[in-house]
Amino acid sequence: METGYFGLFLSESVKLFALMTPPVALTAFLSASKFYDAERKKRVARKTALAIFIMGIVLYFCGDGIFAFFGFTLDAFRIGSGALLFLAAVSLMSESPEKSFINPDEDISIVPLAMPLCLGPASIGALVVLGASAKNTAESVIGALSLLTAAIGIYLILYFADAVQRRLGKVGVAVLSKLTGLLVAAIAAQVAFTGVQAFLR
Repeated sequence: METGYFGLFLSESVKLFALMTPPVALTAFLSASKFYDAERKKRVARKTALAIFIMGIVLYFCGDGIFAFFGFTLDAFRIGSGALLFLAAVSLMSESPEKSFINPDEDISIVPLAMPLCLGPASIGALVVLGASAKNTAESVIGALSLLTAAIGIYLILYFADAVQRRLGKVGVAVLSKLTGLLVAAIAAQVAFTGVQAFLR
C-alpha cells in the first residue's frame, strides 16, 4: 500500500471508529450485560461488529444510488451530515451514555448496539459521504478496509469490556465519552466546512 493510501486508510479508520462512539457502546454494553455469562458477552460482541460491518458496507457502496434516487448533491449531504455529527457530539458531552431503553433480556447486538448507538444518523451520513467521495477503486477498497478496521475496534472494545471497566472505572469511561465528543465535534466542523466551501464556489 502506497504511503498516501496508507495515510488515507489510517485517517478514515480513526474517523469511522470515533464516529461509532466506542465509549457510548461500551457503557451501554456494560449496563445491559451485567448478568450475562462470558460466552454470551463474546457472542454479543461478535454479532455487533458483524452487523456494523454488513450494514456499513451497504451504506458505503450505495451512497451514489441514494444521492441519485433522492436528488441530493454531495455537498448538501456533507452539510447535513456535519450538522448531525455536531448534534451527536453535543449529546456525548451533555448526556449519560447509558440508555434506559436497553432491555438486558433481549438480543442487544443489532439493536441498540449496532444501530443506533454505533451506526446512528450521524455515522450513517458520514459513511455515505465517504463512499460517494471515493475517486477510484483503490479509495473504495481503502474505505471498506477502514470500515472493517473500525468494526474490529468496536469488537475488541466490547470483547474486553470488563477489563476496560476495571482499568478505567466509571469516571474513566465518562471521561472517554467526553473526549470522543470533542473529536466528533471537530470532525463535524470539517465535514460541514468542506460542504459549505464547495457550495459557495
